[in-house]
Amino acid sequence: MEISKVKIKTEFIKLDQLLKFAGLCDTGGFAKELIQQGAVKVNGEVCTMRGKKIRPGDVVDADQFRVEVE
Repeated sequence: MEISKVKIKTEFIKLDQLLKFAGLCDTGGFAKELIQQGAVKVNGEVCTMRGKKIRPGDVVDADQFRVEVE
């Protein structure tokens, strides 16, 4: 599993935006598809809400990638 740390400067970032920002998805449409297919986990639980607020301390898993938000 490839782990990357992403630092955000705001209170939160939406899940679909995080996937793009972290480089896991090229487009917002692809991020939306991944999320709706149930391929993304937030803190170990499948999340299908693309607007879910991700805050520092959260961990997002997609396929073989893990993003730790700081």
